[in-house]
Amino acid sequence: MNDIERTTPMRAAMTRIRFKGAAVAVASVAMAVVLTACGGDEASDKPENKTKEPSATASKKSDEQTPPKEDSTQVLATITGKDGIEVTVNSIKRESGGFVTVKGRVKNGSDQIWTAPGWQGLEEEMAGNGASMAGASLVDQAGKKRYLVLRDTDGRCLCTKFEGFLPGAETPFFAQFPAPPAGTTEVDFQVPTMPTATIKISG
Repeated sequence: MNDIERTTPMRAAMTRIRFKGAAVAVASVAMAVVLTACGGDEASDKPENKTKEPSATASKKSDEQTPPKEDSTQVLATITGKDGIEVTVNSIKRESGGFVTVKGRVKNGSDQIWTAPGWQGLEEEMAGNGASMAGASLVDQAGKKRYLVLRDTDGRCLCTKFEGFLPGAETPFFAQFPAPPAGTTEVDFQVPTMPTATIKISG
């Protein structure tokens, strides 16, 4: 076999290899174009902004679920006792169930620890309440009747019980009483050892 005859099969093989390589390269480019196109379509399907604005209905429901705060800026009466003890009444409201709730704040304006001495009242069954508003009462002057703080069957008052007050300390209080007749709009609020304050019932 001469040189021409030997090289011809080799050239043919090399030509086939080149042809296959070109075909693979063309197929790779085509695949890349297809993948790019698919990727572009997938990206376009995604939302541009994932942040959702709260709807008016959701905001309204949120507002309805938030109970209104007690207005502690309203002052119906301020009672100042000895040693600088001060009681501020912020509200007295009729509640469903036939009772009224008095709310306010007590401040220790003295220079020593204060433990509400005598405020639990003189009733034996209320003595176990310790430092508290248990001895407070409402007086309906027109109806000539006194209303004592409500209590459970064990003598526990439906009122605030206090810990020892440091000088300058202030704390909120509440006390619940049987409701006077609907026609009664004004009562005297009395706390043992403190002056009497006349306050108007709301609600």
